[in-house]
Amino acid sequence: MLWIITWAGYLAIAALGCTLRYSISWEDESLAPNAPFEKPAVYAFWHRALFPAAWIYRNFRLIVLISRSFDGEFITRIVQKLGFVVVRGSSSRGGVGGSLGIIGELEQGSAVALTIDGPRGPKYVAKPGPARLAKMSGFPMRAFYIALDNAWALKTWDEFMIPKPFSRALVRFSRRIPVPANADDREMDSCHKELQAALDRVTKFAEQHVARVGSPEFPVGQP
Repeated sequence: MLWIITWAGYLAIAALGCTLRYSISWEDESLAPNAPFEKPAVYAFWHRALFPAAWIYRNFRLIVLISRSFDGEFITRIVQKLGFVVVRGSSSRGGVGGSLGIIGELEQGSAVALTIDGPRGPKYVAKPGPARLAKMSGFPMRAFYIALDNAWALKTWDEFMIPKPFSRALVRFSRRIPVPANADDREMDSCHKELQAALDRVTKFAEQHVARVGSPEFPVGQP
């Protein structure tokens, strides 16, 4: 069953993903439009955007943290086929599981992306894992979101999005959010709230502007 689920998921992402028209936008205007991402950094995004993210960021060797659950097993197999590097663990059980593996990859110049409200929600509520990981690693956080102008929204806790063929997709990244290595509990709470605000901000921006993908302001990127 795992073999069937893995191939079905991979083929679905490839079949729909190759039809997407997408653009990448940054709050940080020093970065060029459609720059895929900046590394090393700790990225956080909402679980519902996992499908388009898996396609747009395939073969970039991004590090992803996936739980050790059964659901996590088939997700791991799918994203590995798409060129992601998987670290198994949890961001919700007493710290960032797999943190040493992630930090090692960051120190070699990689970037890590965490589904910050996963794996079970609640939707759009950020967990503290990225702030702890940024403190431990010394690398900044960034938030991003991918909006789709035409998608199926599943009746799941996250309203998981599956793009309809030839959808527009807009990726919006926040500014850097540094976390001091000596941050105390109050400062960590402040950094966490700043990440939540950044996620809310990039989500709103992407949803409001996704219909303009293909315009001079949001040029279409290359797969």
